[in-house]
Amino acid sequence: MSNTLRPYLSAVRSTVTAAMCLENFSSQVVERHNKPEVEARVSSEVLLTPVVISRNENEKVLIEGSINSLRISIKVKQADEIERILCHKFTRFLMLRAESFFILRRKPVEGYDISFLVTNHHTETMYKHKLVDFIIQFMEEVDKEISEMKLSLNARARIVAESYLQQFS
Repeated sequence: MSNTLRPYLSAVRSTVTAAMCLENFSSQVVERHNKPEVEARVSSEVLLTPVVISRNENEKVLIEGSINSLRISIKVKQADEIERILCHKFTRFLMLRAESFFILRRKPVEGYDISFLVTNHHTETMYKHKLVDFIIQFMEEVDKEISEMKLSLNARARIVAESYLQQFS
């Protein structure tokens, strides 16, 4: 992890760890229902204040908590149009396979690239610190992966351009 990324990720880690104190909480409206309150938004008294941790305007994390669920939405750094396209394709690829990731949502929150939903069921069956580690590791790796894809794309474009231009020399 780079030194410039370390404070940002440690702030995200401590905030997510603090917000992950989830418990089983049945619906106050419908009997015998237990839906993630951060998604349903039925009772405003069980919702926590959303927290935005921002590195810059293009890279930020929205953490929305409630008594029985936690939604983490990530906006990945996108410097140019190529990175925007690569990020969209990469996150779409992951979201189509959301059932394999358990906590990944199929559709991100508006204005963000990818979202995770952690419920009280997840914290009861999995280790909380491992869930936090997964989210932080995902944030580290997604930047790296998009940068590698961009370098690979540029290298392939250079090879294609060279082979095309050799026809004329």
